[in-house]
Amino acid sequence: MGQSYGLLVDLQRWMSGSLPQSKASVGHFERRDLSCGRRGGYLAGMKMIGRLFVTLLLLAGCSPVLAEDYEMRLRKEVEHSPGKFRPVESREAWKPSETAVIVCDMWDLHHCKNAVVRANQLAPRMNALLKAARGRGSLIIHAPSSCMQFYEGHPARKRAQSAPDSGNVPEGIEQWLTWLDKREEQAGYPIDHSDGGEDDDPKEHAEWAEKLRKMGRNPRAPWTRQLGLLEIDGDRDAITDSGRENWNLLEQHGIKNVILVGVHTNMCVLGRPFGLRQMAKNGKNVVLMRDLTDTMYNPAMPPKVSHFEGTDLIVNHVERYVCPTVSSDQILGGAPHRFPGDFRKHIVFLIGEREYDTKKTLPGFVSKHLTPSFRTTFVFADPEGAARNKFHGIEAVRDADLLFVSVRRRALPQADLKLVRDHIQEGKPVIGIRTASHAFSLRGKPAPQGHAVWDEWDAEVIGGNYTGHHGNTLTTEVRSTEEGLHFLGDESPFHFQSGGSLYINSPRRPGQNILLFGKVAGIDRLEPLAWTFKRSDGGKTFYTSLGHVSDFEQESFVRILRRAITWCFE
Repeated sequence: MGQSYGLLVDLQRWMSGSLPQSKASVGHFERRDLSCGRRGGYLAGMKMIGRLFVTLLLLAGCSPVLAEDYEMRLRKEVEHSPGKFRPVESREAWKPSETAVIVCDMWDLHHCKNAVVRANQLAPRMNALLKAARGRGSLIIHAPSSCMQFYEGHPARKRAQSAPDSGNVPEGIEQWLTWLDKREEQAGYPIDHSDGGEDDDPKEHAEWAEKLRKMGRNPRAPWTRQLGLLEIDGDRDAITDSGRENWNLLEQHGIKNVILVGVHTNMCVLGRPFGLRQMAKNGKNVVLMRDLTDTMYNPAMPPKVSHFEGTDLIVNHVERYVCPTVSSDQILGGAPHRFPGDFRKHIVFLIGEREYDTKKTLPGFVSKHLTPSFRTTFVFADPEGAARNKFHGIEAVRDADLLFVSVRRRALPQADLKLVRDHIQEGKPVIGIRTASHAFSLRGKPAPQGHAVWDEWDAEVIGGNYTGHHGNTLTTEVRSTEEGLHFLGDESPFHFQSGGSLYINSPRRPGQNILLFGKVAGIDRLEPLAWTFKRSDGGKTFYTSLGHVSDFEQESFVRILRRAITWCFE
């Protein structure tokens, strides 16, 4: 089975032209880069025979590897002004046969008891990822450092040892890499792990060390193997902690894309010879799977945030200075992994509009004002075109404690809109800005086949009465109400000018608690501009028709948004 599987993978690469020259033969079929005459016909004939052989292997029960591409959503943080970053997401299609997953230091034991607990919590989801990736034809490399003696003679260990020299092994690939470059070094780490990062209770830590001694383990380095919860396929996987062996494996298998999972992000995952920095430095398209990792961080050390907030800060560091990140749901589906001890509220931002650029302003707001006190997930739709109604990663709504909507006139696939409806029916809070009042309405037009609209969203969820807006050339004057001052805890009324046109939301709907009014010159009527709303399902909604790009530069607007988020959880 193992030989057939390997031959099947090689045939797939050979037929697509992606098999490296060092493996330019499959069985007794020689691959020749010929394009014309009888030799070209020979090549076409051999490829036809290859396809026939693949079919026979599949009929014989081999696992299929002609898998669809991974649809990856890569997140990185871009510096838009000195010292200020915002997350940006891009999408890439990865061929599974050109992708490897490296499992970093998921040891059986550790000197930090809490680290062992968290590794065991990560393992089931991680193992599911490895099985899924393996089944689609990706290479799995297990890299439990300093544990090679345990695996001596294992087929997966032999596979790594026997990988042919690639001829292009990068200089220094066997070394720990402390920083990727001067830029990362100058930034430094966002957390202080100079104490080693252990976050055990001192008494429990001492008891744990004694237990390790009684087991015959070194309390400072008790690991001997990889955690048993992670399955190793002797017919397909590889085991190594060597930078050279790892590189040779990647080159042998024609690997372009590398996913790093495991622990610990601020140490081994970044620095090992097979870690993020070495992969990025030497040209691999490498990503960190941000929900399948953990840090060594003690909350008693600066910046004195929770352990999980510390992990998020390191993830942000990776996205800014080393490489993008992805999440396991992009391959497995469902919701990303969440540690049982991570009690932070999860805010999912649903963003699908092109008029007000909230795909930039909202991530910037989060980066500056919310991270890392909340868990945040951004779900984007394409601005226009055939995919404008598809929100990539909308499954995250299942796990949302708060849904933050900045969407304009999208008809979601029925199953996706059901996720939003389920969130509402469970009485969970909602925040909407600007075009969210008409998020899922197409002005009375029918939805495309398989999609659905929600014309009553404004009345039922937002609590509004949107009928249009005043002219774009009219300046909107924003004024606080007494309820708004109470909401913010202010005593003095305030006002400011908004850069956006004034939405018409009058007459006010019953149940609105109006916090801000808006007015334009030449028209006496005040329009509700921000309010809270108690929905019929018992849930809370905050809405404001503010949200123009320039509004995010107004301190009062930022304060209102921040207060709205805390109000949702009161």
